Amino acid sequence: MNRQIELAGKSGARYRYTPLEEERFLPPAGANFVIAKVTPEGAKVMYAGETDNLANQTWRSALEKARQAYGDAAILTRLNVTRAVRKAEQDDLVEEHQPPMNLENRA
Repeated sequence: MNRQIELAGKSGARYRYTPLEEERFLPPAGANFVIAKVTPEGAKVMYAGETDNLANQTWRSALEKARQAYGDAAILTRLNVTRAVRKAEQDDLVEEHQPPMNLENRA
């Protein structure tokens, strides 16, 4: 699963995400991440998040929760240094895809 996956936001912006190899060295950089079921037809987004340090693996608990609830799930990442940019992208993706795990957190 090395290919980039393009996700559209509500705004019409398109974001390219790369599947993360979980055992690989992770850069201590800011990033957006998406937890999704990836099929040949595309990605079904279950959670959209952001972190100021990808290496801290704060996304890991959400990934495990998604795997327990939905089965096979992958983590996709996109490096973004600026927090404001990451948050705007996360909001744009949540508005478009209505990920169930983001909606649970709003309730």
